Amino acid sequence: MSDATAAVTPPEVGFENIPKDDKRITRGWTFYDWANSVYPLVITSSIFPIYWGAMVKQVTGTDSGKSPVDFLGFQVPGSSLLTYAISVAFLLIALISPFLTSLADFSGRKKLFMQIFCYLGAASCAALFFFTPDTFTASTFIFISATVGFSGSIVFYNSYLPLIASEEKYDSLSARGFSMGYVGSVLLLVICLGLIMGHDKIGLEEGFATRLAFLLTGLWWAGFAQIPFFTLPTDPGRPAGAADDSGWLLNGFRELGKVWDQLKHLPNLKRFLLAYFTYNMGVQTVMYVATIFGDEELKLESSALILTILLLQLVGILGAYLFAKLSERIGNTRALSWSVFIWMLICVAGYYVQAGWSFYALASVIGLTMGAIQSLSRSTYSKIIPENTPNTAAFFSFFDVTEKLSIVIGTAVFGVIAQITGSMRNSILSLIVFFVLGLIFLLTLRGKKLRDEVHGADSKLAEGLSGN
Repeated sequence: MSDATAAVTPPEVGFENIPKDDKRITRGWTFYDWANSVYPLVITSSIFPIYWGAMVKQVTGTDSGKSPVDFLGFQVPGSSLLTYAISVAFLLIALISPFLTSLADFSGRKKLFMQIFCYLGAASCAALFFFTPDTFTASTFIFISATVGFSGSIVFYNSYLPLIASEEKYDSLSARGFSMGYVGSVLLLVICLGLIMGHDKIGLEEGFATRLAFLLTGLWWAGFAQIPFFTLPTDPGRPAGAADDSGWLLNGFRELGKVWDQLKHLPNLKRFLLAYFTYNMGVQTVMYVATIFGDEELKLESSALILTILLLQLVGILGAYLFAKLSERIGNTRALSWSVFIWMLICVAGYYVQAGWSFYALASVIGLTMGAIQSLSRSTYSKIIPENTPNTAAFFSFFDVTEKLSIVIGTAVFGVIAQITGSMRNSILSLIVFFVLGLIFLLTLRGKKLRDEVHGADSKLAEGLSGN
């Protein structure tokens, strides 16, 4: 990094005195992974999709979760409706997060926005306790609200990474966060399974015990989130003299526009975002539909599906650390390229997989690369954005919007193909296109220095990075 770059990239206003690699702060930061990871495990990946299928069967009076349900006057296959709900949720957060994160950068209130979305998601999870056939439509919207809360809080959580850690620690700290998330979410899942599987012994109906798991998820999320909220640096608020006559609203958009202008001068960052956009369509879609695929296509028992999800989480811990070590030896983009190539093979295997040993073998490979590709993507992006940029939340907003829009497209394509062809196997196979494109874009970064050099002669970029 040149001296000119450092001169025009002051630390984020109000956060410049945060000590790097402070154990108390970094440990507290990882605990938000511990807190919020129960949502993607319990709600999106394991118990909720199975319960959703059971509700579809009760609402339609059939024995198939694919049966059409009446939703706002439209007849939609139950399994496809779940993927469409995910698409809507991520489209909403993609639309609002750019404004919120640029406003957070301008106002210096990262933690406040992180808390707002955290409590929205946790409260929505708890409200799923009331999900019954009579509340099917309302519960669909509550599920969307929970997804918005989870996704929104992650934007601000991720934006803390370059503020609290030195660059050489990005990979390991990111991997540690994901690993904390896997351990915490598995622990709660085991507790929830104990309630559901032993419901008769404690005098509970199975449906009530299942809905109790949703309530516990919300309480766990909000409760353990107090650790990072207590340890992460306090929001400095709006710096003196930062306001102007246009107010917060226009300044929020102005800050976002500055980052957009910067992207024009950062070709490596653009290439990485394009690669991430394409391969993430496949990764996130597989993660969101894996359980319902096993339920409807492979006709697996609920207990087998839950054990598979547990396997994914445990192997995911190993995968995050293994690929973090691999990236140290061969570089981030090469490690990511290998991970994406493995996901291409997963798509082909998913088309042919049957219930039994082949399914568990495939699940193990998914688990190994699932944590790896997420952890490495986050840390790689932290290495590519301009060093000491004053707009970390806005930069991570672009990362988040890229992720959310890729989920919108990926899950929507999956649902449409499944609805048209009548088989989710065709949908799984079609995802290989996204991974092929992602790998091609990643290969354009091979042999290049990740972070673009910023030259002082570029007045527009200097102005954007200085926040003036």
